[in-house]
Amino acid sequence: MTSGSGIQIPSRLPLLLTHEGVLLPGSTVRFSVDSPRNMHLVSHRLLKGTSLKSTIIGVIPNTRDPEHDTDDLPSLHKIGTAGIAVQVVGSNWPKPHYTLLITGLCRFSVTSLLKERPFVLAEVEQLDKLEQYTSPAGEGVTAEDGELGELSQKFHQAAIQLLGMLDMSVPVVAKLRRLLDSLPRETLPDVVASMIRTSNKEKLQVLDAVSLEERFKKALPMLTRQIEGLKLLQKTRKISPDTEKRVLSVRKGRVFPVQQLNLDDEDEDDDGDDTTALERKVRGANMTEAALKVCLKELRRLKKMPQSMPEYALTRNYLDLMVELPWNKSTKDCLDIRAARTLLDNDHYAMDKLKRRVLEYLAVRQLKTSLKGPILCFVGPPGVGKTSVGRSIARTLGREFHRIALGGVCDQSDIRGHRRTYVGSMPGRIINGLKTVGVNNPVFLLDEVDKLGKSLQGDPAAALLEVLDPEQNHSFTDHYLNVAFDLSQVLFIATANATATIPPALLDRMEVLQVPGYTQEEKVEIAHRHLIPNQLEQHGLTPQQLQIPQNTTTDIIGRYTREAGVRSLERKIGAICRAVAVKVAEGHRVPRSDASTPESPAKQGNKAAPPEMPIVIDHTALKDILGPPVFEMEVSERLTLPGVALGLAWTPLGGEIMFVEASRMEGEGQLTLTGQLGDVMKESAHLAISWLRANAKVYKLTNIVGGPDPLEGTDIHLHFPAGAVTKDGPSAGVTIVTCLASLFSGRLVRSDVAMTGEITLRGLVLPVGGIKDKVLAAHRAGVKRIILPKRNEKDLEEIPANVRADLDFVTTKNLDEVLNAAFDGGFTHPQLTSKL
Repeated sequence: MTSGSGIQIPSRLPLLLTHEGVLLPGSTVRFSVDSPRNMHLVSHRLLKGTSLKSTIIGVIPNTRDPEHDTDDLPSLHKIGTAGIAVQVVGSNWPKPHYTLLITGLCRFSVTSLLKERPFVLAEVEQLDKLEQYTSPAGEGVTAEDGELGELSQKFHQAAIQLLGMLDMSVPVVAKLRRLLDSLPRETLPDVVASMIRTSNKEKLQVLDAVSLEERFKKALPMLTRQIEGLKLLQKTRKISPDTEKRVLSVRKGRVFPVQQLNLDDEDEDDDGDDTTALERKVRGANMTEAALKVCLKELRRLKKMPQSMPEYALTRNYLDLMVELPWNKSTKDCLDIRAARTLLDNDHYAMDKLKRRVLEYLAVRQLKTSLKGPILCFVGPPGVGKTSVGRSIARTLGREFHRIALGGVCDQSDIRGHRRTYVGSMPGRIINGLKTVGVNNPVFLLDEVDKLGKSLQGDPAAALLEVLDPEQNHSFTDHYLNVAFDLSQVLFIATANATATIPPALLDRMEVLQVPGYTQEEKVEIAHRHLIPNQLEQHGLTPQQLQIPQNTTTDIIGRYTREAGVRSLERKIGAICRAVAVKVAEGHRVPRSDASTPESPAKQGNKAAPPEMPIVIDHTALKDILGPPVFEMEVSERLTLPGVALGLAWTPLGGEIMFVEASRMEGEGQLTLTGQLGDVMKESAHLAISWLRANAKVYKLTNIVGGPDPLEGTDIHLHFPAGAVTKDGPSAGVTIVTCLASLFSGRLVRSDVAMTGEITLRGLVLPVGGIKDKVLAAHRAGVKRIILPKRNEKDLEEIPANVRADLDFVTTKNLDEVLNAAFDGGFTHPQLTSKL
């Protein structure tokens, strides 16, 4: 079927409209089919046909730009090629399409269109006739065909010359040489024109040449041009390798039309040069031996793979990533400890523990250059500067900084990547971050590590175990890479609001550094050093236009923003700046285009007088801008009745004060708990009731009718206000006992006392956590005395000296000491103290 001499095509043919190539008789071309008409042709004709004639279709070149093609039938070329579909392959990636391998049989002309949908069907007339053909040796050429015979002989000799310039050891060249001797000469223009590199426009000229003589005349210049191009290429190779490279680059740029044989793969030449450049990049990436071995194996597969295969793009993307990864690229650390100390002090006020840890790392790194990067975890309430400290550490070390937000991540593939067997696979955030920064020793900030989720796609916290283990991360294996990458030089810094939701195995791999909230004095310093200058700059103001005195800042902190961090404080300062900006803008005189024209008295009277500068914010202006105070000193007001006590609680947002209220009424001895309490708080309440009932005689506690059992004929209602907030934790036992003791005894708890601590059934006071946050919350609320467990006395060293000077700390071992400290004059009668 390589010629049309023995083929009789049907008079009606379905037409395949192609944009990407021209099929000539005697050649085999691969076409990609994705348009609706062509897809219907394949599915309704080729896939359902059973006879040989059903696989014969017409291939018509479509000269219209496919990007601007509409649903209407495009203008068809008048001449096409009948071909037989020898292979049909379907695929759904990246979109549904078929790939057809079609062998051209003969030319035809379209006489009329029979239908346009679902595919084009046309009435055709075969053009290649038997009387045009001649034998391979030129026999049968008549006198009137003398010119045709001469052209045929000349073309045949040129084709032999072209093949003689190629390497006959190549199998496809040897095959072409054998075909050249066996094919009829009338088929040579089509076959040779399809094999040498020509444009689609030139192939269309050969296709339109119905006359054999005209066909030889069209194809012969193309063949001659190919021969001259190969001659020039051989000359350049004899000059020098450098000249050869320059000529090849010129050839690749198509500066002059040096053509080359297409043979089986038209893009084999381009693809070969591309993969060669990629191989040079792979060998020059300084990757590990195992990674290099994997990349070279993938390169060998890539060279054998057609570009139309979906896996080609996946493999190419994988190799590009492997080349871009910083296998051996790093930045030099800045180990000037004095400069680092100055930089940290300028960026952040307080945070002494964090700064000391960074300086320790710098000092050890200066003594030992092979130190592995530590795994630090900053735990503290929001707004205290955990993320900004991580950024300052990177700038101090002179390293690249990359932040990875882990809040809400619930897929382990976000950490370890996807396997390359999946469509749309990609590396994890760790490897992608290394590619972004371009060095192997950056500072990675794993933000909100306590807010990792868990789903059917795996546990990302478990995937972080290898990343955050200094003994394992030197060989971290991402699923996408499938080779080990060294993370030991990366400085990982994690941030969290609480450690309760971090899995113990992950928490064990990190060095936890507590970042407590700020004291009022620290907030004032931070506001005047950082927040106010930043807000002035952001709002286009200057210190000559706006001034906020320290007493006003203290008022904002105490009455408008009761928080551990400084975010609300910064927002309040921003609100003040916006209000002042309005005043400044209203009093700003707009320059007139005609200064000589006087204004009318009415306009002069409506103009706002410019404000006096600077605008100083006092208490009156503060109330006008921010409204009435949000927080008031309500502690003394709420402790005016028996059955109320003030406790201290720790939350991920910092320390909080917590009121506990109790009341009793006639009943059957039931205990009612309200305030959305957790199981631990409920157990603390039952413990407190049991201890008070066991010691009722000692403390002379009675029920509502005067009996010795406090619960006999009495119902107790214990309430924790702010019921919309979930409350749980092992630090409210002391407060509940004090509240119930006040209720049963009818005595008032001191109005300036707050307490924290857990209890046992025997009345011992156990230590609790979050002491600094709780003490700071009590200090903000105006509390003067704080009752703490004895075993928490060591935690008072973290409290700033000015806060300790304002407070009276009472450390207790048992509930008897707690009650004596919580009530004026003590709670136990002196004569009973010796019996306890």
